Amino acid sequence: MNFVILDLEWNSAYSKSAHRFVNEIIEFGAVKVDGDFNEIGSFSRLITPKVKKNLNGRVKQLTHLTNEDMEGGGDFLSVTSEFESFVDGAVVMTWGTGDIHALIDNFLFYTKSRRIPFLKSYCDLQEYCEKAIGQYDEGNQIGLGRFAEIIGVEFSEEEQHRAAADAYLSLKNLKKVMGSYPLDECILNADCEEFYDRMLFKNFFITDISSPEIDREQLKFFCEQCGSRAQRVKRWKLHNKSFNADFYCNNCDTRFTGRVSFKKRFDGVKVNRRIVTKAEKKE
Repeated sequence: MNFVILDLEWNSAYSKSAHRFVNEIIEFGAVKVDGDFNEIGSFSRLITPKVKKNLNGRVKQLTHLTNEDMEGGGDFLSVTSEFESFVDGAVVMTWGTGDIHALIDNFLFYTKSRRIPFLKSYCDLQEYCEKAIGQYDEGNQIGLGRFAEIIGVEFSEEEQHRAAADAYLSLKNLKKVMGSYPLDECILNADCEEFYDRMLFKNFFITDISSPEIDREQLKFFCEQCGSRAQRVKRWKLHNKSFNADFYCNNCDTRFTGRVSFKKRFDGVKVNRRIVTKAEKKE
């Protein structure tokens, strides 16, 4: 099995024809490795922007690309066709899913289809690497450079924010933590509609306490002092997307506040529960 680590740069622009903003991809950078993660190829192409010919100031500052540089690039569909030949069925990896969303956005703009032709199997490298060091948190993801610093991978700040350089840094991060977590568990079948439904699904917090998607068992709290089930003594109140209520333990005369949130994800509801106040004895 081969792997292609891909990184993209894009320029946000408003399309009058589509009546929306498009994260127009302006650069592909990738490195291809074999099953032992030895390099067997690389890919680097600029894409001449069509939606907005001039690059945003922030993009220029980060990438050091100029408008003149972009004049020699290819068009999006030609470059992606070249890249499809380069991938040749390999598992595509990106640091986070932002690049996948940008690809979907661009294919929708140019072809009216959300399907990415070269994407058959996919791995979110950011998720894998975070799980490999036991620091995976969906709500607090670690950036590429920051992760490299955490695990002791050396890199030059000046080289970052260009597609090829970021792809190589992603590979360095992967090789440093490889084997600490099963890679297969992070590889998804991308050649199906479910993959795109998953990628485009927007997570949200459930804010209606009567929602049928809430597991009522998760609204029960147990005393930290004695382990007995506590009695809720006040109504649930929503605050900062979490439900809060006061509880009382008859067994040991302890009062506390319980907090629980329900985050709807594509594959289910993620529950976060905790006691947020220090237990107090009733006087």
